[in-house]
Amino acid sequence: MRDLHVKTRIQPAQKSRNRVKRERKPINWRPIVTWGTRIVLGVLIVAVVGIAGYEGYRFTTQIKINLLQVEAIEVSKLRHLTRDEVVDLTGVRPGDSMLGLRLRHIGEQLAKNPWIETVQVRRYFPHTLSIEVVEREPVAVMNLGFLYYMDAKGEVFKPLTQGDSLNFPVITGITEEELARDPKGTKEILTGAVALMDLLKKGRVFTLADVSEIHIDKGFGLTLFTAAGGVPVRLGTEGYEDKLARFATVYGELKEQMVAVEYIDCDYQDKIIVKKG
Repeated sequence: MRDLHVKTRIQPAQKSRNRVKRERKPINWRPIVTWGTRIVLGVLIVAVVGIAGYEGYRFTTQIKINLLQVEAIEVSKLRHLTRDEVVDLTGVRPGDSMLGLRLRHIGEQLAKNPWIETVQVRRYFPHTLSIEVVEREPVAVMNLGFLYYMDAKGEVFKPLTQGDSLNFPVITGITEEELARDPKGTKEILTGAVALMDLLKKGRVFTLADVSEIHIDKGFGLTLFTAAGGVPVRLGTEGYEDKLARFATVYGELKEQMVAVEYIDCDYQDKIIVKKG
Protein backbone atom coordinates (compact mmCIF):
# COMPACT_ATOMS: atom_id res chain seq x y z
CA MET A 1 0.00 0.00 0.00
CA ARG A 2 1.54 3.21 -1.07
CA ASP A 3 1.84 5.99 1.22
CA LEU A 4 0.12 8.98 -0.12
CA HIS A 5 1.88 12.10 0.62
CA VAL A 6 -0.39 14.99 0.08
CA LYS A 7 1.43 18.20 -0.30
CA THR A 8 -0.46 21.02 1.12
CA ARG A 9 0.35 24.50 -0.26
CA ILE A 10 0.45 26.95 2.45
CA GLN A 11 -1.22 30.08 1.39
CA PRO A 12 0.56 33.25 2.49
CA ALA A 13 -1.30 35.37 4.82
CA GLN A 14 -3.10 38.09 3.02
CA LYS A 15 -1.95 41.54 3.70
CA SER A 16 -4.36 43.67 5.41
CA ARG A 17 -5.93 45.96 2.99
CA ASN A 18 -6.40 48.57 5.62
CA ARG A 19 -3.02 49.83 6.91
CA VAL A 20 -2.71 51.33 10.29
CA LYS A 21 -2.50 55.13 10.01
CA ARG A 22 0.26 56.83 11.98
CA GLU A 23 -0.72 59.76 14.03
CA ARG A 24 1.00 63.05 13.04
CA LYS A 25 2.40 65.23 15.76
CA PRO A 26 1.06 68.79 15.79
CA ILE A 27 3.59 71.55 14.69
CA ASN A 28 4.87 73.69 17.51
CA TRP A 29 4.57 77.21 16.08
CA ARG A 30 5.68 79.02 19.18
CA PRO A 31 9.49 78.91 18.58
CA ILE A 32 9.01 79.91 14.95
CA VAL A 33 6.79 82.82 15.87
CA THR A 34 9.23 83.82 18.61
CA TRP A 35 12.28 83.87 16.31
CA GLY A 36 10.37 85.54 13.52
CA THR A 37 9.24 88.24 15.90
CA ARG A 38 12.81 88.73 17.10
CA ILE A 39 14.12 89.05 13.54
CA VAL A 40 11.43 91.57 12.58
CA LEU A 41 12.07 93.56 15.73
CA GLY A 42 15.84 93.46 15.05
CA VAL A 43 15.35 94.73 11.51
CA LEU A 44 13.07 97.50 12.75
CA ILE A 45 15.56 98.51 15.45
CA VAL A 46 18.45 98.61 12.94
CA ALA A 47 16.33 100.66 10.53
CA VAL A 48 15.27 103.09 13.25
CA VAL A 49 18.86 103.47 14.49
CA GLY A 50 20.12 103.96 10.92
CA ILE A 51 17.53 106.59 10.13
CA ALA A 52 18.14 108.34 13.43
CA GLY A 53 21.91 108.28 12.84
CA TYR A 54 21.55 109.65 9.32
CA GLU A 55 19.21 112.40 10.42
CA GLY A 56 21.51 113.21 13.32
CA TYR A 57 24.51 113.36 10.99
CA ARG A 58 22.64 115.55 8.54
CA PHE A 59 21.45 117.82 11.32
CA THR A 60 24.97 118.09 12.79
CA THR A 61 26.48 118.72 9.37
CA GLN A 62 23.90 121.39 8.66
CA ILE A 63 24.72 123.06 11.96
CA LYS A 64 28.43 122.98 11.09
CA ILE A 65 27.76 124.42 7.65
CA ASN A 66 25.62 127.16 9.12
CA LEU A 67 28.19 127.94 11.79
CA LEU A 68 31.32 127.65 9.57
CA GLN A 69 30.48 130.37 7.09
CA VAL A 70 32.75 132.97 5.52
CA GLU A 71 32.38 136.22 7.42
CA ALA A 72 35.70 137.95 6.69
CA ILE A 73 37.92 138.00 3.58
CA GLU A 74 41.37 139.38 4.38
CA VAL A 75 43.50 140.68 1.49
CA SER A 76 47.14 141.73 1.77
CA LYS A 77 48.27 145.27 0.96
CA LEU A 78 47.94 146.12 -2.74
CA ARG A 79 49.51 148.74 -5.00
CA HIS A 80 47.97 148.16 -8.41
CA LEU A 81 44.84 146.10 -7.82
CA THR A 82 41.98 146.98 -5.50
CA ARG A 83 40.62 144.78 -2.77
CA ASP A 84 37.28 144.49 -4.59
CA GLU A 85 39.03 143.32 -7.76
CA VAL A 86 40.82 140.56 -5.85
CA VAL A 87 37.68 139.44 -4.00
CA ASP A 88 35.69 139.36 -7.26
CA LEU A 89 38.33 137.10 -8.81
CA THR A 90 37.94 134.57 -5.98
CA GLY A 91 34.21 134.15 -6.52
CA VAL A 92 33.80 133.85 -2.72
CA ARG A 93 31.06 135.73 -0.93
CA PRO A 94 30.22 136.22 2.77
CA GLY A 95 27.93 133.39 3.85
CA ASP A 96 29.67 130.74 1.72
CA SER A 97 30.61 127.52 3.49
CA MET A 98 34.16 127.45 4.85
CA LEU A 99 34.21 123.69 4.33
CA GLY A 100 33.23 124.05 0.69
CA LEU A 101 36.04 126.46 -0.27
CA ARG A 102 38.34 125.07 -2.98
CA LEU A 103 41.55 126.89 -2.13
CA ARG A 104 43.54 125.60 -5.10
CA HIS A 105 40.86 126.70 -7.54
CA ILE A 106 40.69 130.13 -5.91
CA GLY A 107 44.47 130.50 -6.25
CA GLU A 108 44.34 129.50 -9.93
CA GLN A 109 41.64 132.08 -10.61
CA LEU A 110 43.68 134.81 -8.95
CA ALA A 111 46.86 133.84 -10.83
CA LYS A 112 45.13 134.57 -14.14
CA ASN A 113 45.35 138.29 -13.41
CA PRO A 114 48.57 139.64 -15.03
CA TRP A 115 49.33 141.90 -12.07
CA ILE A 116 49.57 138.92 -9.70
CA GLU A 117 52.97 137.21 -9.54
CA THR A 118 52.33 134.86 -6.60
CA VAL A 119 49.34 134.21 -4.36
CA GLN A 120 48.64 132.24 -1.20
CA VAL A 121 45.11 131.39 -0.09
CA ARG A 122 44.42 130.14 3.43
CA ARG A 123 41.34 129.62 5.57
CA TYR A 124 41.24 130.18 9.28
CA PHE A 125 38.33 128.53 11.02
CA PRO A 126 35.70 129.38 11.88
CA HIS A 127 35.04 132.38 9.59
CA THR A 128 38.09 133.86 7.81
CA LEU A 129 39.52 133.51 4.30
CA SER A 130 43.01 135.01 3.91
CA ILE A 131 44.51 136.03 0.54
CA GLU A 132 48.16 137.10 0.30
CA VAL A 133 49.12 138.56 -3.08
CA VAL A 134 52.52 139.58 -4.44
CA GLU A 135 52.06 141.96 -7.36
CA ARG A 136 54.41 142.45 -10.27
CA GLU A 137 56.17 145.81 -10.39
CA PRO A 138 56.76 147.36 -13.83
CA VAL A 139 60.21 148.83 -14.44
CA ALA A 140 59.82 149.65 -18.13
CA VAL A 141 57.35 149.83 -20.99
CA MET A 142 58.01 147.50 -23.92
CA ASN A 143 57.02 148.68 -27.39
CA LEU A 144 56.07 145.53 -29.32
CA GLY A 145 53.71 147.30 -31.67
CA PHE A 146 51.49 147.57 -28.62
CA LEU A 147 52.77 148.82 -25.28
CA TYR A 148 53.39 146.28 -22.51
CA TYR A 149 54.72 146.44 -18.99
CA MET A 150 57.96 144.60 -18.20
CA ASP A 151 59.04 143.65 -14.67
CA ALA A 152 62.50 143.44 -13.09
CA LYS A 153 62.89 139.81 -14.18
CA GLY A 154 62.58 140.75 -17.84
CA GLU A 155 59.04 139.32 -18.01
CA VAL A 156 56.61 141.07 -20.35
CA PHE A 157 53.40 140.61 -18.45
CA LYS A 158 50.62 143.06 -19.25
CA PRO A 159 49.39 145.23 -22.12
CA LEU A 160 48.84 148.82 -21.09
CA THR A 161 45.23 149.95 -20.79
CA GLN A 162 43.58 153.26 -20.12
CA GLY A 163 44.77 154.73 -16.84
CA ASP A 164 48.09 152.82 -16.71
CA SER A 165 51.13 154.96 -16.02
CA LEU A 166 53.62 155.71 -18.80
CA ASN A 167 56.22 157.10 -16.41
CA PHE A 168 58.81 154.45 -17.23
CA PRO A 169 61.68 154.14 -19.72
CA VAL A 170 60.53 152.71 -23.04
CA ILE A 171 62.36 149.68 -24.43
CA THR A 172 62.40 149.32 -28.22
CA GLY A 173 64.09 147.10 -30.79
CA ILE A 174 62.39 143.79 -29.83
CA THR A 175 59.49 142.54 -31.90
CA GLU A 176 56.64 140.34 -30.79
CA GLU A 177 57.81 137.71 -33.30
CA GLU A 178 61.32 137.64 -31.77
CA LEU A 179 59.84 137.28 -28.31
CA ALA A 180 57.76 134.29 -29.44
CA ARG A 181 60.55 132.70 -31.53
CA ASP A 182 63.39 133.03 -29.01
CA PRO A 183 61.91 133.70 -25.56
CA LYS A 184 65.04 132.59 -23.65
CA GLY A 185 67.53 134.65 -25.70
CA THR A 186 65.23 137.67 -25.72
CA LYS A 187 64.78 137.47 -21.96
CA GLU A 188 68.57 137.48 -21.46
CA ILE A 189 68.80 140.70 -23.47
CA LEU A 190 65.94 142.23 -21.49
CA THR A 191 67.52 141.33 -18.15
CA GLY A 192 70.66 143.07 -19.43
CA ALA A 193 68.55 146.17 -20.02
CA VAL A 194 67.17 145.86 -16.49
CA ALA A 195 70.73 145.65 -15.11
CA LEU A 196 71.58 148.83 -17.04
CA MET A 197 68.56 150.58 -15.51
CA ASP A 198 69.72 149.50 -12.04
CA LEU A 199 73.09 151.16 -12.71
CA LEU A 200 71.36 154.32 -13.88
CA LYS A 201 69.29 154.42 -10.68
CA LYS A 202 72.53 154.65 -8.71
CA GLY A 203 73.89 157.46 -10.86
CA ARG A 204 74.31 160.97 -9.48
CA VAL A 205 74.95 163.00 -12.63
CA PHE A 206 73.34 160.92 -15.36
CA THR A 207 70.43 158.93 -13.91
CA LEU A 208 67.48 156.87 -15.07
CA ALA A 209 65.36 160.02 -14.99
CA ASP A 210 67.59 161.40 -17.79
CA VAL A 211 66.71 158.45 -20.06
CA SER A 212 63.57 158.31 -22.19
CA GLU A 213 64.28 155.16 -24.21
CA ILE A 214 66.55 152.10 -24.27
CA HIS A 215 66.97 150.62 -27.74
CA ILE A 216 68.09 147.01 -28.09
CA ASP A 217 70.03 145.74 -31.08
CA LYS A 218 71.23 142.13 -30.92
CA GLY A 219 74.29 143.02 -32.99
CA PHE A 220 75.29 146.46 -31.64
CA GLY A 221 73.97 146.17 -28.09
CA LEU A 222 72.19 148.88 -26.12
CA THR A 223 71.65 152.52 -27.00
CA LEU A 224 70.17 155.08 -24.61
CA PHE A 225 68.14 158.09 -25.72
CA THR A 226 68.34 161.13 -23.48
CA ALA A 227 65.16 162.67 -22.12
CA ALA A 228 66.55 166.08 -23.10
CA GLY A 229 66.73 166.24 -26.87
CA GLY A 230 66.40 162.51 -27.54
CA VAL A 231 70.12 162.13 -28.26
CA PRO A 232 71.33 158.52 -28.79
CA VAL A 233 74.11 157.37 -26.43
CA ARG A 234 75.71 154.15 -27.72
CA LEU A 235 76.89 151.74 -25.03
CA GLY A 236 77.47 148.50 -26.95
CA THR A 237 77.16 145.04 -25.37
CA GLU A 238 79.23 145.14 -22.15
CA GLY A 239 81.15 147.21 -19.61
CA TYR A 240 78.19 149.47 -18.96
CA GLU A 241 79.30 150.60 -15.50
CA ASP A 242 82.63 151.99 -16.71
CA LYS A 243 81.06 153.54 -19.81
CA LEU A 244 78.38 155.30 -17.79
CA ALA A 245 80.99 156.57 -15.33
CA ARG A 246 83.00 158.15 -18.19
CA PHE A 247 79.88 159.60 -19.75
CA ALA A 248 78.88 161.17 -16.43
CA THR A 249 82.12 163.22 -16.47
CA VAL A 250 81.06 165.06 -19.64
CA TYR A 251 77.31 164.98 -19.34
CA GLY A 252 77.16 168.07 -17.14
CA GLU A 253 78.81 170.14 -19.85
CA LEU A 254 76.85 168.56 -22.70
CA LYS A 255 73.45 168.79 -21.05
CA GLU A 256 72.86 172.38 -22.14
CA GLN A 257 74.08 171.62 -25.67
CA MET A 258 71.99 168.49 -26.39
CA VAL A 259 69.97 170.27 -29.05
CA ALA A 260 73.13 170.53 -31.16
CA VAL A 261 74.35 166.94 -30.55
CA GLU A 262 73.64 164.27 -33.17
CA TYR A 263 74.86 161.25 -31.19
CA ILE A 264 77.28 160.21 -28.44
CA ASP A 265 79.34 157.02 -28.77
CA CYS A 266 80.60 155.54 -25.50
CA ASP A 267 81.39 152.09 -26.93
CA TYR A 268 85.12 152.51 -26.38
CA GLN A 269 87.42 151.61 -23.54
CA ASP A 270 89.13 154.97 -23.14
CA LYS A 271 87.21 157.67 -24.98
CA ILE A 272 83.83 159.18 -25.87
CA ILE A 273 82.90 160.46 -29.29
CA VAL A 274 80.42 163.33 -29.44
CA LYS A 275 79.06 164.05 -32.90
CA LYS A 276 77.44 167.44 -33.30
CA GLY A 277 75.08 168.24 -36.13
